[in-house]
Amino acid sequence: MEVKIGVQHAPREIVLESGQTAEEVERAVAEALTGKSALLSLTDEHGRKVLIPADRLAYVDIGESAVRKVGFSAL
Repeated sequence: MEVKIGVQHAPREIVLESGQTAEEVERAVAEALTGKSALLSLTDEHGRKVLIPADRLAYVDIGESAVRKVGFSAL
């Protein structure tokens, strides 16, 4: 699952591939935005945690993971 996170006052967005489902990511974002948690905490597919202060979130884009093709092939 590809997740893109916009942070206020930051010129770039955070992009990570997460092993979490879309529902789990949405639940974590909702908890951060409603004040149940001060941080948005997500785990990427390598097991690393990404922590973002909830009051700095600009947007969260939850999408399907993109399959990246490597190499050359005939079309």
